[in-house]
Amino acid sequence: MTAAKKLLENVLALPEAERAAIVEAINESLEGQEPELGPGWGEEITRRILAVERGESRLIPGDEVAARVRKALRTT
Repeated sequence: MTAAKKLLENVLALPEAERAAIVEAINESLEGQEPELGPGWGEEITRRILAVERGESRLIPGDEVAARVRKALRTT
C-alpha cells in the first residue's frame, strides 16, 4: 500500500469534524494555485462562453447531466 493510500485510509477513519478540518487545511494550502491549462484553452473557453451568450449552445442542467451519467454507468 502506498503512503498516500495509507494516509487516506487513516484520515477516512477519523471523526467527521477532524476530516473536515483536514479538508479545510488542504484547501487553504492550495488557494491561489490556478490549474495549468494547455495551449489554446483560453481561446476555447472564450469561444464557448460567447456561443452560449449568443444562444448557439444548449446548456444542460447539472442534475440532468448527473442522471445521464448514472444511467450510462449502469448500462456499461
